[in-house]
Amino acid sequence: MKLEVLLSAMFLDNEDYIDTLNITSDAVVINQCDREERRELTRDVKDGTAQHVTYIESTGRGLSVSRNMALKEARGDICILCDNDVEYLPDYEKRITDAFSRHPDADLIVFYIKRKEKPVPNYPKVKRMGYLSVLKIFSPEIAFRRESIDDIKFDERFGAGSGRYLMGEENIFLYDCLKKGLKIYYEPVMIASLREEESTWFKGYDETFFVSRGANYAAMSKAGSLVLILQFALRKRSLYKDTLSMGAALKYMFTGRKEFIGDKGS
Repeated sequence: MKLEVLLSAMFLDNEDYIDTLNITSDAVVINQCDREERRELTRDVKDGTAQHVTYIESTGRGLSVSRNMALKEARGDICILCDNDVEYLPDYEKRITDAFSRHPDADLIVFYIKRKEKPVPNYPKVKRMGYLSVLKIFSPEIAFRRESIDDIKFDERFGAGSGRYLMGEENIFLYDCLKKGLKIYYEPVMIASLREEESTWFKGYDETFFVSRGANYAAMSKAGSLVLILQFALRKRSLYKDTLSMGAALKYMFTGRKEFIGDKGS
């Protein structure tokens, strides 16, 4: 069972950056920059193991665009999404492949990445995930059998650098997987930690954030988006109360929902 890391990054100098993330398995690196180039590399890593890296430089922009490029290039049996602020544990590859061996019916497994706002796993034990539980997940925690996702892609209107909606591309992706009948498990197994770096997209709970969140929920489920918007406004009140009233937050989310539903591309 071969694991491949799918790294989305910007303005890297070269492929050596992956060493700072402790990536020792095979990898696909999409480096969005001001150049167009592709290289296939074989590198020596721990214990003399050969690591294959597909390193692609692209002038394209957008996190979801980058993710989709990586999916197209992926060759591993198991793939895991990665950002440039993730630092893997030394045995991350074994932890991931062992989990898939324990769950031969799993199409996707969500792991735990330690970070400031998430000092412990979302769930204390193995859990089958559904439409509500996947709302708590962020991209680098998601691993999957490459053949299982087949034609499922990231919606390029969402995510950092999209120029449309700021966030939520991973939730839409997971909803699409569930709609296809794929099985998603949560494993409270730590595989990495997250560096404390400034977000490239989050600038506060402002109008742009809430419009994006409303569109995000509409993309996940037009019918269920009303409930999702209401629960977010209530559940996250303490986070935005110093910036906006609940009424304003709801207004902007409904604006985003209406905008997305009216988009002919949706």
